[in-house]
Amino acid sequence: MVTMCGITACVGREQTADDLLTGLQNLEYRGYDSAGVALQNGDGVTVCKREGEVSSLCEALSTTQAGGDIGIGHTRWSTHGPPSDANAHPHTDCTGQVAVVHNGIIENHGDLRSELTARGHKLTSETDTEVVPHLLAEYLAETDSTIAAFRKTLRRLDGSYALAVVVEGEDAVYAARAGSPLVLGIGEDSHFLSSDVPAFLEFTDRVIYLEDSDVAVVRDDGYEITDLAGDSVDRSETTVDWVPEDARKGEHDHFMHKEIHEQPTALRQAVRGRVDPDAGDVSLDEFGVDSFAGVEDVQFVACGTSYHAALYGAQLLTDRGIRATAHLASEFVVNPPPATEGTLVVGVTQSGETADTLAALRDAASRDVRTLAVTNVVSSTAARECDDALFIRAGPEIGVAATKTFSSQVVTLACLGTLLSESITDRKGRAEEDNLYTALHALPDAVDTILGQTATPNVARRFRESESHFFIGRHTAHAVALEGALKLKEISYEHAEGFPAGELKHGPLALVTERTPVFAIATGRNDEKLRSNVEEVRARSAPVIAVASPESPVADVADEVLAIPETHPDLAGILANVQLQLYSYHVAALLDRPIDKPRNLAKSVTVE
Repeated sequence: MVTMCGITACVGREQTADDLLTGLQNLEYRGYDSAGVALQNGDGVTVCKREGEVSSLCEALSTTQAGGDIGIGHTRWSTHGPPSDANAHPHTDCTGQVAVVHNGIIENHGDLRSELTARGHKLTSETDTEVVPHLLAEYLAETDSTIAAFRKTLRRLDGSYALAVVVEGEDAVYAARAGSPLVLGIGEDSHFLSSDVPAFLEFTDRVIYLEDSDVAVVRDDGYEITDLAGDSVDRSETTVDWVPEDARKGEHDHFMHKEIHEQPTALRQAVRGRVDPDAGDVSLDEFGVDSFAGVEDVQFVACGTSYHAALYGAQLLTDRGIRATAHLASEFVVNPPPATEGTLVVGVTQSGETADTLAALRDAASRDVRTLAVTNVVSSTAARECDDALFIRAGPEIGVAATKTFSSQVVTLACLGTLLSESITDRKGRAEEDNLYTALHALPDAVDTILGQTATPNVARRFRESESHFFIGRHTAHAVALEGALKLKEISYEHAEGFPAGELKHGPLALVTERTPVFAIATGRNDEKLRSNVEEVRARSAPVIAVASPESPVADVADEVLAIPETHPDLAGILANVQLQLYSYHVAALLDRPIDKPRNLAKSVTVE
């Protein structure tokens, strides 16, 4: 099971209900099946929750007089129990004195539910979360200390959680995390809690990333962080370098469209200070040339789009004479490949909180294998737990379908690959590498060119009603083919598959008809072989869309061309991927899909 819900909490604001709703709207990419808030005003705890998107909750709250300066909120992506008012968070105990919001999975909830029911508790939802307020209410009846009762409750929970709790008569929010992200926002006279920074970014940019087993008590005049035993722990404060506008759509209709168009900026940030085309050099502040001495092979672990970036990165390393493989993180845990003293395991994760990837990295660490996180989020769990961290600098990504982070991940891995090559194989100064440095520096402008001249709207209109879409490519373009198919599936709900171009004739060609457009991704390497594969599908009457330089031989035999500027073959796949992102976006828009909130999906997969 997975859960990708969003938590928000606020202490000390006069307009707490409005601020909670703002936070929930900012977090709606994390879940949108239902939403709710609980407000504490000294006269009790008021709960309002509704099935559906946050707008349904806003409408319900507008007809109530709910108020208070302490509150918690939640937007849900369903796991235990379908979307409904009853299954929406917050959940309360029998008396309504305790309200809880939760992200994670309480794995022993079945046993706890049976215990509570046997003792007379009435549980009214199908969720795993509901056991928490009932347990806490029991322990509150046994002690005058809310924090002691909260810790006792936490010790009964197996699984993962980020929790925020309000209790009748208490001027605080009680919170804890174990395996699910939770961030504390620090204001001048108010404080916030959330699953992710965008929830409160317009109120404060000062944050503390809570760590596993942290327990926090947050009041308007301060906060206290302890461990489960009650001992104080020191967590450093960080200033987030994002601005509120980063988490807003602005003039764009969708976050995905905005983030596709942010790729030139994201790429400039990824290479700034790292790539010097004049000197023909790549440097990473985090690592010197000798940082990877002793590394003999690299194993990437990742999920989804990040896995495709890892596949791309593994190919770049292989080209440089480094043994490199990419593994789905969920499979790595159950079937880890052999590792030696010279193995480096690299976790590629946008959020740094992806549960499967964290599990793979922890497995590697348990075998004394060196680990490196390639992530977008400073102070994320992956960045903290790995031996080293390398940041992709993409800025916040709100759209569920990852776009700019794929480009930034690949570019960052290209920089890492060059440094690894210098350290491991001493291949510094090759003419091909010099060209790569120049191409990396020019890449943002090349993406700008695509964004200004793309033919994807017309191609999308032509093929939006196709039976299926196939994407084919060789070398790094194989990873791009997989990513292109994933994007189309995610946001348009249309069937799509990606293949190594040479494999099309070994089975999938049976599915090719005049109603299955084939996107052929050409990078400048193996283009003649790719052209042969295109001829095979043309012989079956399938329309072909070349994603290629106009000078490519593949473009000569295509029905449509989505042009990419000339660049280094290692980077052509990034440009091709931008065209495929735009194609998927326009198909989904023509089909009137909820592009930023695709069904059954949410942004952060924080539980295995």
